[in-house]
Amino acid sequence: MDASLLSADTFNGNAGEQIAPPLQPPGTDMTGICFRDQLWINSYPLDRNYVFDYFALSPFYDITCNNEILRRRSVHPLDHSQLSKMTGLEYVISDATEPNFFVFRKQKRDGPEKVTPMLTYYILDGTIYQAPQLCTVFAARVGRAVFNISNAFSVAASKLETIRQVILGSSHSQMLHLSTTCVDAKSQNEPSESKPASETVDLKEVKRVDLILKSLYSKLPPAPPPPPFPEGYVSQEALGEKEEEVGTQGGESQQPQIDPIIDQGPAKRMKF
Repeated sequence: MDASLLSADTFNGNAGEQIAPPLQPPGTDMTGICFRDQLWINSYPLDRNYVFDYFALSPFYDITCNNEILRRRSVHPLDHSQLSKMTGLEYVISDATEPNFFVFRKQKRDGPEKVTPMLTYYILDGTIYQAPQLCTVFAARVGRAVFNISNAFSVAASKLETIRQVILGSSHSQMLHLSTTCVDAKSQNEPSESKPASETVDLKEVKRVDLILKSLYSKLPPAPPPPPFPEGYVSQEALGEKEEEVGTQGGESQQPQIDPIIDQGPAKRMKF
């Protein structure tokens, strides 16, 4: 059966109706399929003696390998002493943990000590897989890393845009508040600034008012003389002038009057 027809995830074999090995070499990239024969696993144990026969049932097996030649000669296909004497394709077990894990390496032998690794296969709990190549692993990891980095930059850009909008909104609101405050302050200051203009004095108007008052005063009749004092009335001014004249004429010759009650000198005591 052609390996290209095995597009399903798992190929279920049958020990009673075994499928003949492929007549042409398998493809180099068969990582999309796997092989498992549950009936064979139930009939035979998975160990170093039978694991190669189980691997030979899978589409990963190349019938042109040196191991198949040893099987036809009734020699164990994993006999290293026989494989080292041959050249061409061969399968060897590079690692094994019976009965759950086995690693097969496909390699090209050019001499007893000269081999070139080609592909790697592994059996995990009875299911056979092809291990991906190193370049494929690197490409997948790099692609995943680039995808995650691009997503991170997209998230960061969206968050920065949100922060920028918030900052712009707050600054715009602050500018509006400042502008309204300035307008209010200006409106409050305008009446106080206009007061001096209304309180300014026009000299021409003052002169005109003075002329009008003078013309009215000139048109009024003169004031009548004050009435005479009654007989016997002496004004306060006249009294003051008279007291000053008396004081200057008497001088120091006039002694002040002595109070007969207060200024009596020392009291005279009676003698007994």
